[in-house]
Amino acid sequence: MKPFRIGLLALPQEVSALRHAVRAHLAAPCADLELCVSELVSNVIVHVGEGTPVTLVITRTAAGRTRVEVTDPDPRVWPVLRQATDEDEGGRGLALLDAVAARWGVFPGPYTGKTVWAELPHP
Repeated sequence: MKPFRIGLLALPQEVSALRHAVRAHLAAPCADLELCVSELVSNVIVHVGEGTPVTLVITRTAAGRTRVEVTDPDPRVWPVLRQATDEDEGGRGLALLDAVAARWGVFPGPYTGKTVWAELPHP
């Protein structure tokens, strides 16, 4: 798999376009990878702010997994896995990501920002 890298503004209308771009890059649908891309970018929109510049990178790891990374400029707002109740309208995105990813996490940028990443079995 060739690496995929794109910079964009985190806007609701871009989430669907990103899923299509990932599908086109892989030349096949990959529901779990598309879900991770959607959730990570949507988290930036909701928790950092609409229009935040982000970078999406998808690569293959040495262990043969597919790694997706979303980098944003805010070093303070880190994702937290939580238990959503039946009445909650949101709060399930990271639980979904946690369910499909082999592993995931977050690391600070060298000067500012952070990168949230997830690794999935290669499609």
